[in-house]
Amino acid sequence: MEIVLKNTKSKYFEIFTLSDLDNIHDSFKRFSSIKEPLDAEIFAVNELISSHQLSKLKNHFDKINICFLCIYSNNRETIISGKSLKIDSAFIKEQEIKNKLLIFNSEKKDDILHKGTVRSGERISSNGNLCIIGDVNPGAIVSAKKNIYVWGKLLGIAFAGKSGNKNASIASLYLNPLQLRIADVIAIGPKDKPKNCYPEIAVIDKQTIIIKPHIIESKN
Repeated sequence: MEIVLKNTKSKYFEIFTLSDLDNIHDSFKRFSSIKEPLDAEIFAVNELISSHQLSKLKNHFDKINICFLCIYSNNRETIISGKSLKIDSAFIKEQEIKNKLLIFNSEKKDDILHKGTVRSGERISSNGNLCIIGDVNPGAIVSAKKNIYVWGKLLGIAFAGKSGNKNASIASLYLNPLQLRIADVIAIGPKDKPKNCYPEIAVIDKQTIIIKPHIIESKN
């Protein structure tokens, strides 16, 4: 089963696979802080999903502020289960489902450039590098498989190297986050506000996240 989450402006948000419907808490835990309304589309190819399983799934969706939920499947019993719970359910052929998923995957951008403030409750996720021109407020979460660059104040939570890349980094003009994470290494933000006037970068050094001046060397 593939699940696509989008924000209300129809911009791509995230697509993920859910293989264990009886143990789905961990899959949704990372979305618990999202406050903005989201659309969710479920794509089930050759899968029989009971009304009991869908009910558990729907309960998790309700916790992350889903304003629209739809199921696409080529299994008629799955469609019946969805309709019994008053979920929009559409029976379509296997190839049509695969074509829809292919379109979503083709829209995914490896690198994302976001202009503007990332407000509390908002989340931005990149499959490559993430560059933000603006502030990341407390309560906001930004994540990337590679590096994160914040051309402003980083005051929320940042997670770089989410695919396990320990060479990833987090850089900001004003680095005062609630939490930093690079791969599987986590650090709580400093209590004191930065007193410097230069950008800083967080990297892993000996299994610990350290913060140091971010010096960009010019090439002559």
